[in-house]
Amino acid sequence: MRHDLISDALSTIKNGETVGKRSVSTPASKIIKNILLIMQRHNFIGNFEFIDDGKGGKFKVQIIKAINNCGAIRPRFSIKKDQYEKYERRFLPAAGFGILIVSTSKGLLAHIDAKNKIGGKLIAYVY
Repeated sequence: MRHDLISDALSTIKNGETVGKRSVSTPASKIIKNILLIMQRHNFIGNFEFIDDGKGGKFKVQIIKAINNCGAIRPRFSIKKDQYEKYERRFLPAAGFGILIVSTSKGLLAHIDAKNKIGGKLIAYVY
């Protein structure tokens, strides 16, 4: 039984890339789909497709060897629009290297898109 879908999906992608797989399957949900879209937009993963297995469904994700590390952020820190640099230093190895995924009132966004415009809750990091 899965308790944290975001953590499960990101660790599956990271582990698949570490062992050299070309694609992995992760659990499916709307938030996972949005996270995968952001990762794809920033060239961390290739294409992905939904596979209906009669339960909850899965996403088959193509790996392109661009991720060094990724993971869910627990607890979900609230972040104001002027606090992004603090959390960049905490979760990313260098400035301008990687993204933080933030849940905002306008949906899930990369911190680059939300910076100095809108706050939210931190969901995940990818670099």
